[in-house]
Amino acid sequence: MIVSEHIFWITSRAAGGAALLLASAAVVVGLMLSAKKPVTNKNDLRAIHEALSLTTLAMVALHGLALLGDSYLNPGLPGITIPFVGAYRPLWTGIGIVSGYGLAILGLTYYKRDRIGVARWRKMHRFVALFWVMGIVHTIGAGSDATQLWFLLICGAVVLPAAALLTLRLLGRWWNAPVGARVPDRA
Repeated sequence: MIVSEHIFWITSRAAGGAALLLASAAVVVGLMLSAKKPVTNKNDLRAIHEALSLTTLAMVALHGLALLGDSYLNPGLPGITIPFVGAYRPLWTGIGIVSGYGLAILGLTYYKRDRIGVARWRKMHRFVALFWVMGIVHTIGAGSDATQLWFLLICGAVVLPAAALLTLRLLGRWWNAPVGARVPDRA
């Protein structure tokens, strides 16, 4: 049996796609967890959110590490760990690296939230949405499948609901701001 010479590239693409889908699902579950309306079993949702988040981080790591074996792209360790230095679409790849670091750091702070302080941790954790959006930008800018209809449909099925929920949450915070609270000016 001959292993394809593209096995590392294919593995990286698959892991990157899986990371985007898993991260989007984690965002949905995270938004459900943090909703003000009561949810029937937050412990089950918390376990699902944690599993999705950790699996996302594993897929992000596999996405980058698999490229080390790709003889065509050949990014080397700096190309997958240092933002904006790689030869392949450096802006979009750099955004992906920053996104991966951000998701990893903020995701793993969950295990130190008692030490950080729950209120401070919650404020920090809101930045996960920013790193998730950066991951989407990375996918569109650097992804070799980003222009393929099948890929757009699959990603849209998970990314769009998460984006809609996030938008509703952000609009709800703005719309329901207490009287006298500072609300950003409209442009």
